[in-house]
Amino acid sequence: MSTSSRYLESKENSGPDFEGYLLEPFGPIGIIAHTSNLEFVQQVNNILREKRLIRQRDNSNPYVNSVGYIRDDYMIQTEIVRFATGEGKVSLGQTVRGHDIFIITDVLSHQTSFSIFGEEHWSSPDDHFRDLLRIIMAVSGKARRVNIIMPFLYEGRQDVRESRESLDCASMLQQLYHHGISNLIVFDPHDGRVANAVPLLGIETPKSAYKIISSLIGRNNRLRINKKSMMVVSPDETGVSRAVFYSSVMGLPLGIFYRRKDYSVNINGEHPVKEIRFLGESCVGKDILIVDDMINSGRTMTETADIMKQNGARDIYCAAPFGLFTNGIGRMQEYVDRGIIKQVLCTNLIYRIPELLAAPWYVDVNMTPFVARLIDALNVDESIGRLVNPGYKISDMLGQMRIDELLE
Repeated sequence: MSTSSRYLESKENSGPDFEGYLLEPFGPIGIIAHTSNLEFVQQVNNILREKRLIRQRDNSNPYVNSVGYIRDDYMIQTEIVRFATGEGKVSLGQTVRGHDIFIITDVLSHQTSFSIFGEEHWSSPDDHFRDLLRIIMAVSGKARRVNIIMPFLYEGRQDVRESRESLDCASMLQQLYHHGISNLIVFDPHDGRVANAVPLLGIETPKSAYKIISSLIGRNNRLRINKKSMMVVSPDETGVSRAVFYSSVMGLPLGIFYRRKDYSVNINGEHPVKEIRFLGESCVGKDILIVDDMINSGRTMTETADIMKQNGARDIYCAAPFGLFTNGIGRMQEYVDRGIIKQVLCTNLIYRIPELLAAPWYVDVNMTPFVARLIDALNVDESIGRLVNPGYKISDMLGQMRIDELLE
């Protein structure tokens, strides 16, 4: 096992990176999965149970004997019932009175369907959000607190008006607030300023950067993360702040692509690019990490990688929290086959199509332990600042690895 792999394994198996596990729980935890992310939520449930069983065995927590602190299963059974018209309702399979409820939703899951007037209808993000509101209404007035973990922010890209159009993200957040939820957890939002729409709602926006970087290193033991060997690249100017974070914590130079678009034309919801310009130092002989908030069709990532390769880049890695691949993986597969892209890393926070999971160049970044830690921390109202902003953790990991490399 390499030095980097040993270090990452020790970090993953170390104790909690917050101190709130010694505080009194807000209430018994209840976890609800309402879309087709049942497998993901079950893994979160199992990890949370194991963490608390360890505390019980070690007698390391004065509240392990609190009602509901240790349970075989934290999941609350729910059922979404559909009428022939497609209308629905939610029923609970057990009581939630006095519980601290965590609803984990994947609004992008698109492999389930239901019948409308005898015809099959595939579930859309709109359907999932409406079902989320139904669950909130079912538990409200009984649960002690309701928290939502929505990794991909529903309507998060419709956050500003460009003309006479709807402002869906703000409206969605206000609906959640008026339904009485206490906390909303959103990962790597397209624009975190959407929280301004509901200033009294507790919104946390944790980054998946630590798990992405540690997975990148774990899968590529020979990767040299230093200024001479590697560069972070933002594929467009809208993702600069995200790329700045990666380059800062990794200690790497930053490159930015400026894409001048024709905003007078709209094709399939996108404005055509008239000019692409790269701003940054030479990439000759360097490994490249292209970071974005999502991979939609894959066009932006592949175009960026192509230009970097033409300019002398070595291995190119693409990283994004959300791998949507709305047009399938064909485009990305083509660029991998041509030797332009080496690897793609996305998280398991949303549904991934089977073809993507089967691709040898794809790395599925496991976020279930992190989500379990978030639930554990929120349940005791502990500050989660160090969990939400993992800069210190990344710097510590890379610093230790560089020391080990010098000693080898």
